[in-house]
Amino acid sequence: MNNDAQLQHDVLAELEWEPSIDHADIGVAVTDGVVTLSGFVKSFPQKIAAEKAARRVAGVKAIAEEITVRLASQPKTADHEIARRILDLFEWSAAIPHDKIAVKVEHGRVTLTGTVDWYYQINEARKAASKIHGVTGVSNLLELRKVPTAANVKELIVAAFKRNADLDAASVTVITDGSKVTLGGKVRAWSERQIAERAAWAAPGVTIVEDHIVVL
Repeated sequence: MNNDAQLQHDVLAELEWEPSIDHADIGVAVTDGVVTLSGFVKSFPQKIAAEKAARRVAGVKAIAEEITVRLASQPKTADHEIARRILDLFEWSAAIPHDKIAVKVEHGRVTLTGTVDWYYQINEARKAASKIHGVTGVSNLLELRKVPTAANVKELIVAAFKRNADLDAASVTVITDGSKVTLGGKVRAWSERQIAERAAWAAPGVTIVEDHIVVL
């Protein structure tokens, strides 16, 4: 662990150790020994206490204090609370592949990244994130998974044939039509035919394999 990372860990630990501070909404960043405190506290005394706690940690050279006092009369959902609620909503939705989406929240603005299989999943994730209280905007950077073309599938299958020492790749032909693969040619043993068929099925996007390989 480098010095800045260790210092960040120590400051976070000191904030958590200080009983007068609700540290849950306080963020800590460290660059060359300079500590930046950000986030929210519920009172001005907590803000002062957080700064004092950071200053007493060995190795702190300077402090940039950007903590905001969030009074009870000015409720605002913290970034980590927004992120947690979005993740919960994603998990509850059958239309959103929550395990493929990363959520980042900064000052109420949500950024969604990742790769999904269907376009409607991109829209569903954006709509779900927009519903959460405290969200000020959504940057939807989700990408649609690229489906391999027939030419790419053929190249992948042929490459798999060539990697296998137990198969004469030159003796097997491959024809692709969308997600359908047709195998032809002649091999010396049933085991070679099985190897070729398994390789074809392993290619991404393949849903049908017709095996017309002849065993001599």
